Amino acid sequence: MNTQILNKKLELIQWLSTLEDKSIIEKLLKFRQEETKDWWESISDEEKKSIEKGISEANNNDLKPHSEAKKLYEKWL
Repeated sequence: MNTQILNKKLELIQWLSTLEDKSIIEKLLKFRQEETKDWWESISDEEKKSIEKGISEANNNDLKPHSEAKKLYEKWL
């Protein structure tokens, strides 16, 4: 593991072990819960349908070349 990251983790652990502010602890627990949430549950039904359609098309080898996709979406890229 990267030494710099390991040092930051140890620093956070040390800081966390000294925390006494309940509101900060609650915020950290909420953050942790949000981070472990399955992203699939946070997207709309329309987005889920679009993803499922794309998977189905890929499974059926109904794919478009990258160049076509790039032309279609270039205004957003």
